[in-house]
Amino acid sequence: MTTSPHGCPLTGKKQLSGAGTLSDNLTSLLDRMAAAGATAFYAKRLAPNDNSKNQIYLGGGFEALNTIPHGPIETDSTSKAGSVRDRAKAGVRFFWIDGQGLSLAPDVSLILYPKYPEVRISGLLKGAERAPSDLMRSRDPGRVLFLGTCPDGRVFGFAAAWSDPIVSALDAAELPETTGVFLNLTGLRTGITDTRTALINRLREIHQAGWIRSKKLGPHGPQPYQAQNGGGYTLEAELGITPNGHADPDYLGWEIKQYGVRDFIRFAPKSVVTLMTPEPTAGYYREAGPDAFVRRFGYPDQSGKADRINFGGAYAIGKEANGLTGLRLAISGYDGPQGKITDMGGGIHLVDAEGTRAATWAFEGLISHWNRKHARACYVPSIRQGPPFEYQYGGRIEMCEGTDFFLFLKAVSAGVVYYDPALKLEGVTSARPKLKRRSQFRVRHQALSGLYRKAEQEML
Repeated sequence: MTTSPHGCPLTGKKQLSGAGTLSDNLTSLLDRMAAAGATAFYAKRLAPNDNSKNQIYLGGGFEALNTIPHGPIETDSTSKAGSVRDRAKAGVRFFWIDGQGLSLAPDVSLILYPKYPEVRISGLLKGAERAPSDLMRSRDPGRVLFLGTCPDGRVFGFAAAWSDPIVSALDAAELPETTGVFLNLTGLRTGITDTRTALINRLREIHQAGWIRSKKLGPHGPQPYQAQNGGGYTLEAELGITPNGHADPDYLGWEIKQYGVRDFIRFAPKSVVTLMTPEPTAGYYREAGPDAFVRRFGYPDQSGKADRINFGGAYAIGKEANGLTGLRLAISGYDGPQGKITDMGGGIHLVDAEGTRAATWAFEGLISHWNRKHARACYVPSIRQGPPFEYQYGGRIEMCEGTDFFLFLKAVSAGVVYYDPALKLEGVTSARPKLKRRSQFRVRHQALSGLYRKAEQEML
């Protein structure tokens, strides 16, 4: 039996429904990655400059961060040729996979260059016992890096030369979908390479079903659900998604977001969209604590509830200070006209009239929160009737692809994304005051498309 340089058997070909003709060795590689825990699979065609010396380019902006699992983002400044380069990096739990199993590459990191901006990956060979060193050091054209990503954050890698039959199989495969600079190979295992069409077809069936009794999918199948927030659970149950509390619902790699509307004529959303809910990472809020923050910058409850202090309001760049709190939203380290981060030590701030930072969200923390979002999202409208509650799902959906932290910053800088907190301190004068906090960045539904590189409406 012939093998590749990594020990994969290179035998025959087989037909995989919906995925074209694949050689067994490509199928075997993906299967072995899946057996080790991978659930998503990608390929990156390597340019001559994509080597261990120059690092491997993963695309402009920070979009790759939504695809490659990574650890906390840390900023450092390196000196080169008399100048200081501001960059950030995040560790990756990376393993090379071969016929012997997994080989840890302990020094792999994603390197963020905010002033370009772009992301590269480095450290693929250092300390890795069975890394494909010669191949990754070369400038040979036609090389391909295959990746498998796991829900627990591990990433598997396999490199192949242009002459490897695995690359020939990749060239022959039908792959209509890309994720940033990566070819999306996940459908080669599921038999669904066009997940966009598959999702649209399934949502069309749900739309045509009319009214659906409110339910929630559990370990033993769908169960009646009569709380008022059943629209999302009911749609997930129809899609076969079991809520797990750890991540947004996912169907064929798409984040599914249901939202309520008043009717299917105007499709006017009933509420705004909460993008993320990060706690401040610096400023008075962190230094003195959220209790002291509410006492200093909050105000008596406006509806007359006794012994209660609130902190609320909508804060946007370009908007005057809130009359009740005296604070306004500001941003540092970001060049709006250029669309670039000029200082990774910057962030978004609530400041008072003297410029004192009451709360700060550092870029590092915000990037980590934003990277939890899926690269692809589908927004589905619904209307409700009852009780007993039933839901109907509209025939106009939004398919959004290619989110990037720089698009978020652009929207914040333009005042489109705003900070909308809901903090309250009850029993202020008691021995044990009760603090409730909710820190959230929001956007009007109509402005969602600006947070993605590609956003299209589809009629079902």
